[in-house]
Parts: sequence; C-alpha cells; structure tokens
Amino acid sequence: MSTVASTSGDDVQLVTFKVGGQDFAFNIFQVERILRYEAPAPLPKAPEFLEGVLQYEGAAVPLVDLRKRLGTPSPLREDTRTVILEFEGGKIGIIVDAVTEVLQVAAQSVTSPPGIVKGLAAEYIAGLVVQNGRTIIVLNTNKLLSSAEKLTLQGAM
Repeated sequence: MSTVASTSGDDVQLVTFKVGGQDFAFNIFQVERILRYEAPAPLPKAPEFLEGVLQYEGAAVPLVDLRKRLGTPSPLREDTRTVILEFEGGKIGIIVDAVTEVLQVAAQSVTSPPGIVKGLAAEYIAGLVVQNGRTIIVLNTNKLLSSAEKLTLQGAM
C-alpha cells in the first residue's frame, strides 16, 4: 500500500451506533437522518420487532426496533435514537440505543465476517471494522428483514 494520501474513493463513511453494548454501523449513504426517539403510532397485528409507524416528512415510516431484532431488548433512554434509512426505494426507521459517531475508514479495513458467524446474524452483516480495540459490525440494511418479514411489513402498513 502506498503512503500517498488515499483519495476519498478509498474511504467509507460509517454512522456508528450501539445496540446492547455492541458497536454497529450503517454506511452513511443509507442514512437519511438521525432523530430523537419518539414513540410511534402502534400497528395492530404487527410482528414483534415492528414498533409501529412514525410520521416523517408527511409519510408513515415503519419503525423497527433493532434491539429486539438482534435479541437485546433494552429500556428507552435519553440517548435512544431513531435512524431513518433509505430502504428499497422507501424509508424505514431503526431504533438504536445511541448513535456514537461518523467514522471514516479505509474501504479495505472493512473485512468479511469470519466463517464462524453463521445463521441469521451472518445475513445482517456486511463486514467488520476493527479499530482501536473496538469491533464495529457493519450492517447490511437490505438484509435486516427477511423476504417474509418484508411482506408482513407491507401487509401491516
């Protein structure tokens, strides 16, 4: 690798956040906005991970609790946030414990998850970044919901 400063094309910007004490990230291109948590309007017969809908820019956006999705439900706190993501041509809100920072990393520092990560969790993971003793799990936003769940979500909406 050359010591010449890399161009911005070789860097990835990640929005990092915490869920259940673990560091996660979304690619900044998928993040539209970060909002303070507000209780959504409940949806009858919605799947458990779907908290309800949030009015955002005149549209109803489904709100997914990533903490429940990842099996680490936790109480709402002052720094609980809703991250609005671009999602398959629409928008989706994701509830996280706290948004920590925007991190710029070299694209090559985002590595594939080890083969040991299997099952449901492996589908969510786009890659890992290990930096200063922290392991940040970069999530693949399009895989946060299975096809069946996406259908359930459309049905509930």
